[in-house]
Amino acid sequence: MTEYTTKVQQHKTDSVDKLKERFSISTDFVFTDYRGLTVSQISDLRAKLRVHQAEYRVVKNRFAKIALEQMNMPDASDLLVGPTALALPTDESGPVVKALLEFSKDAPLEVKGAIIDGRVFDKAQTEAYAKLPTRNELLASLMGTMKAPVQNLVYVMNGVTSKLVRTLAAVAEQKKEQSA
Repeated sequence: MTEYTTKVQQHKTDSVDKLKERFSISTDFVFTDYRGLTVSQISDLRAKLRVHQAEYRVVKNRFAKIALEQMNMPDASDLLVGPTALALPTDESGPVVKALLEFSKDAPLEVKGAIIDGRVFDKAQTEAYAKLPTRNELLASLMGTMKAPVQNLVYVMNGVTSKLVRTLAAVAEQKKEQSA
């Protein structure tokens, strides 16, 4: 008996390599079902995601599974079912997920889930992740909290000098009235 071997076609290997190259720009992946979107809607979505430094690509599920597996990413087989497109953020993934969920309110786009920081998120977890503040929002909040004590000290110090000036002005006014 001869052993059965499968022959992998070169164009398929090249496609997986191209996917791995595209996937290497991002550590997070947001999986969507784009069924029902028109070409103009997809173009509009891509433009909105570009604002958040993200790329939106339609992928072949089998090739994406192989590419993610070869990149040692967690198994996202449950998310790679049906027509799938991936949003690949190069910066923060929070604003990208928010943009996708906002777009899905007016279009037949469905967010299936995500791989964020090496963990697989289902649809509900991805929606909850989108509600969290972004890194920049957290930094702004932290800076406001750190600035508050110093700012209050300045107000108090300014208040003391202002009170002194007002008191001296009142004393000068009173002396002016007494001498007149």
